[in-house]
Amino acid sequence: MLSQKTIEIVKATAPVLQEHGNTLTRHFYDRMFSHNPEVLPYFNRANQTAGKQQAALASAICAYAANIDNLGALKEAVELVAQKHASLQIKAEHYPIVGENLLASIREVLGSAATDEIVAAWGEAYGFLADILIKREDQIYREAASVPGGWQGFRRFVVSKKEQESSVVTSFYLTPEDKGSLPSFKPGQYITVRVHTDDGQTTMRQYSLSAKPNSDWLRISVKREDGVGGTVPPGYVSNLLHDSLAVGATLEVAPPCGEFFLQDEENERPLVLIAGGIGITPLMSMLQTSLQTYPNREVAFIHGCQNEDVQAFKTTVEELKAQHDNLNAHFRYIDPQKPLDSNGIEASKGFIDEKLIETMISKRDAEYYYCGPTAFLAKIHRLLNAWNVPHAQQHFEFFGPKEELAALA
Repeated sequence: MLSQKTIEIVKATAPVLQEHGNTLTRHFYDRMFSHNPEVLPYFNRANQTAGKQQAALASAICAYAANIDNLGALKEAVELVAQKHASLQIKAEHYPIVGENLLASIREVLGSAATDEIVAAWGEAYGFLADILIKREDQIYREAASVPGGWQGFRRFVVSKKEQESSVVTSFYLTPEDKGSLPSFKPGQYITVRVHTDDGQTTMRQYSLSAKPNSDWLRISVKREDGVGGTVPPGYVSNLLHDSLAVGATLEVAPPCGEFFLQDEENERPLVLIAGGIGITPLMSMLQTSLQTYPNREVAFIHGCQNEDVQAFKTTVEELKAQHDNLNAHFRYIDPQKPLDSNGIEASKGFIDEKLIETMISKRDAEYYYCGPTAFLAKIHRLLNAWNVPHAQQHFEFFGPKEELAALA
């Protein structure tokens, strides 16, 4: 356990670190990549360029400091980090590298204000959190390897099928190169793919598994990221997969991970799945699994996106609706390009809002799963809070660093 003195020092110095948060974390990453370039493959360079990774770390440091005497409040955040680390195959030997560079950065950024006592306290606090994460990640690794068809580290998969889902989304069907069996996974989880870069390094990305578990293949559905002006570069991996990964090519894949998944229990409450854009990918796995496992459960599925051209899985959802009377589905387009001909599913123009959700369900007391961009999630989260939906009945995830979690508070 942390000493009371350490807790007091960390809480007392937290406002100072918060004030210098972005400067500190930018310095930290620059220092670590310079002194320990071997860790570069574990980080998304686009997020580094945009400053998202630095903002996420600054937010995490402040949250840890604020709750250092009540770590139970960080249970969900710790699980999220542990799952993310396990998906990237981060091991115990990586933690001293991070700790050394973080403490050195505190000294170098804060100067004389970073006394030996303060640095020692933060060192103890970091070591305590690292130990929690290392133990949980080791447990995740062992669980992934112990299930039938499971594995450790990266396993080679062959692209057995490549299917265009929309103008910007392509699905990749992956089968084990060793022709061995596959583990089941929890609907909503993701896998990590590792690819080689032009400079001879490797880089990794996480992609949700977009189909229900089966014994023959895994499916990921990837949106091509074109970048935004000169501020956000095009997605290196997404463009590589779209343009260069043909049927027969191989990918290195880590075992399924993630804390956002459909709860494996029969529930009398309606199931509400709300997707924004490419956030549909984990929800497709949940939708298919729920309809198969609990055919009598009320299910509402809402997909909001820019227009029909970029919408993935439109036909699949229409087919599911035709096959399952318990499914109520709706498409909402910000800027529809075609007549709102639903083929059995209602469609409308605008943003997903309270009125639409209310018309889709028999009662507000439901289980809600939602995934999409930050602003979209913040809006849904505020709405469900206004309805007094308990925290335990709200499950959400959005892609990329969670630097804006405060928007969901």
